[in-house]
Amino acid sequence: MKPFHSRTKIVATLGPASAKPDVLYSMFNAGLDVCRLNFSHGSQADHQEVIDTIRSINKKYKYNVGILADLQGPKIRIGTVKDGGIHLVNGNKTIITTQECVGNEDRIYITYESFPKDVKAGEIILLDDGKLQMRVLETNYKDEVVCEVVHGGILTSRKGVNLPNTKVSIPSLTTEDRKNLDFVLESDVEWIGLSFVRNAEDIIELKDIIKAKGKAARVVAKIEKPEAIANIDEIIAVSDAVMVARGDLGVEMPMEEVPLLQKMIVNKCKAASKPVIIATQMLESMITTPRPTRAEVNDVANSVLDGADAVMLSGETSVGEFPLIVIETMQKIISNIEDNNYPFHPEKFLKPSKESFLSDAVCDSACFLAKQTNAVGIVSMTLSGYTAFEISSHRPQAPIFIFTSNESLLNTLSLVWGVRGFYYDKFESTDNTITEVNEFLKKKKLIKKGDVIINTAAIPMEIKGKTNMLKITVID
Repeated sequence: MKPFHSRTKIVATLGPASAKPDVLYSMFNAGLDVCRLNFSHGSQADHQEVIDTIRSINKKYKYNVGILADLQGPKIRIGTVKDGGIHLVNGNKTIITTQECVGNEDRIYITYESFPKDVKAGEIILLDDGKLQMRVLETNYKDEVVCEVVHGGILTSRKGVNLPNTKVSIPSLTTEDRKNLDFVLESDVEWIGLSFVRNAEDIIELKDIIKAKGKAARVVAKIEKPEAIANIDEIIAVSDAVMVARGDLGVEMPMEEVPLLQKMIVNKCKAASKPVIIATQMLESMITTPRPTRAEVNDVANSVLDGADAVMLSGETSVGEFPLIVIETMQKIISNIEDNNYPFHPEKFLKPSKESFLSDAVCDSACFLAKQTNAVGIVSMTLSGYTAFEISSHRPQAPIFIFTSNESLLNTLSLVWGVRGFYYDKFESTDNTITEVNEFLKKKKLIKKGDVIINTAAIPMEIKGKTNMLKITVID
């Protein structure tokens, strides 16, 4: 069992700074719950090595750290430019071309083939996370677009391009993504991140591919485009989890809108019982320094207070100098909020029209009873994980202990707020099972004599149906 268990989970991107087994093991012990593999960087062989390391640590120490494979999606980039970068001067004209070349001040190559067909005069082009800006003057609809530099600066090779006003025609799963998808499905990763989601169809397409291959990976919709905000309810409905990817979202949309969009998305996800991750620049300054800024500490704390399931680290742990200190810092901030002023038990309205309404009502009652009786745990059995997601969405103060015979589900649940999973496969009579799992928790010193526990289950046990039973147990 891992020594640290905050309710809000930590997702960290792995890279050269954190992929070594000893560093990774110390990060697991410091509170890391889910490892993110960023397919914008590194080869499949690199990622395979990291997957093997995660799996071997999990196996050796009986940990359940999950893996989130983050597909690059239709990320548009410029090609290579001359050494030292190019200096774009305000008011100058530059041609952006789909013909490959080494870029200079007059001509820059873009990796997006339909760019001349998709853009219109007057539209804005943002380069390098919005640090540089251009305006489209004219296009030949074939291979060249003439642009004017609005905010110039130095542009170096392979920088990202954002087109906030343009309807982009690239599919959400590129050829490269499909190859990486096959690779991660072979490795049975628990979560797959889809970048630049625009509508529910993008998610459905990915889920169909996963299903056709007979795999159980769940899909995280990354929200980073204005179209995704416009279709947010439909996207949340078909996704398994959501990531508020504030980097691109803050470039594609007015940055002052992002804080309220973050809160809106978290609230909608909790209402829909879907995990939500807050990502980008959380402890950015810790890439090069061992202490975060006060503003960063506030940002992480506020994301925890908003009710996010997980907070995510990117460059801080993949290429930063202090990957372990970053995890320890994140853990300290989370623990301080959860121990002092966390808004447990926010009001949640159930939908009587939902097929799962009666099970949802049992989960709701379990959380209500836990609050009224000051219970030290809500203990549940699940095969699909549904009960775990549902109870978690109520953000109860009592820890959530989930027992399942579905081993891969344990790693999946590492992303879900407040949940600690345990393997159990002896589902016999209700009374026997409840006694056994409570005994197990007692042995692990997670509960003790005299404690109140709320047990939920689906009876009859052997059918493994929907949760329909609730029991208050005083541990003896």
